[in-house]
Amino acid sequence: MRLGDDAEALDVLAPSAGDRLAETRELTLLLFGTCSAMVGSLGDGGAAPVKVQVFDEAGEEVSIDQADPPVRTAVRTLLAEVHGNTEAAEEQVEIALASAAPDEVDSLLLQALRWTMRLSAECLERGLPVAPWIADALTD
Repeated sequence: MRLGDDAEALDVLAPSAGDRLAETRELTLLLFGTCSAMVGSLGDGGAAPVKVQVFDEAGEEVSIDQADPPVRTAVRTLLAEVHGNTEAAEEQVEIALASAAPDEVDSLLLQALRWTMRLSAECLERGLPVAPWIADALTD
């Protein structure tokens, strides 16, 4: 993922789309849960708000409802986790897995990976805690 190759990142997670779907739920929820913890750290435990923005392909900010379905799901899942509503986060992921096309599911997983990388880099830069497995992956 650090090298910017989305297809390779997905292949490392699971070599086939079937394998990927079997583990996507758990992996996606793990990543969003981890992102939520890092957002909490960056937001000083809720004392300093962290803003979530969505941009279109032209770089213009859009509302969550105008975003592509995988991005919409990602934002809603992260916000649910940040607000301590893991059940709602799980529902968002379940809906995506049940109704989204395979490329949209891949896009959701890639979004979770991108946010995990960006948030962890920001946390490390500020000396904030990051899960050891993420810190190890970033230093490999």
